[in-house]
Amino acid sequence: MALLVGCSSGNNETEYGNTTDIKKLVNDYTVGNVEAASASITSSELIVTDENEEVTTYELEGEEFFVSIAPFIKQTHPCDIHSLTGCQGELVQEDFNVHIEDSKGNIILDEKKRTEANGFIDLWLPRDETFNVIITQGDKESTSKISTFDGDNTCITTMQLG
Repeated sequence: MALLVGCSSGNNETEYGNTTDIKKLVNDYTVGNVEAASASITSSELIVTDENEEVTTYELEGEEFFVSIAPFIKQTHPCDIHSLTGCQGELVQEDFNVHIEDSKGNIILDEKKRTEANGFIDLWLPRDETFNVIITQGDKESTSKISTFDGDNTCITTMQLG
C-alpha cells in the first residue's frame, strides 16, 4: 500500500470548527459523509489526500489511540495502517459482542458493536496499553492481543472467527 505523507498548514481548521474534531472527522470518512482521494490513520496522525493530491495531516493528540478491527470468517487482507477510504472487511454491517480488557484485567469495553459498511469496527482505546480482545458472533469467537503504543498497527485484520 502506498502512503503519501505531507505537511499540513498546522491550523487544522475545517468546517468542523476552529479545532478539528478528529473523532468526528475519522468517523465521517469511515461512513462516507466526507470524501477524499485517500484518508489513512497511523498511531500518531490522520493523513488526508484530496482530489488535487494535496495532503493534510492532523496530529492525533490526547490519551486515545484509534484502532479498527475487521473480524472475518473466510476473507481478509494484510494491513498495518488503516485506510478509512480503502480497507474493506468481509463481514459488513453485522453485530458482534466485543469484550476488551487491559493488562490488569480492567474491562475497557463489553458491548455489542456493528461493523460499518467497510466491515470494520472502529474503536478509540487508551494509549500505551496492551489489551486482550475477544470478539464473538453466535458460537464463533476470536481472541487477540493488541497494543496501543506509538508505531503500533491501527488496522487489525487477523481476528478470524472460528
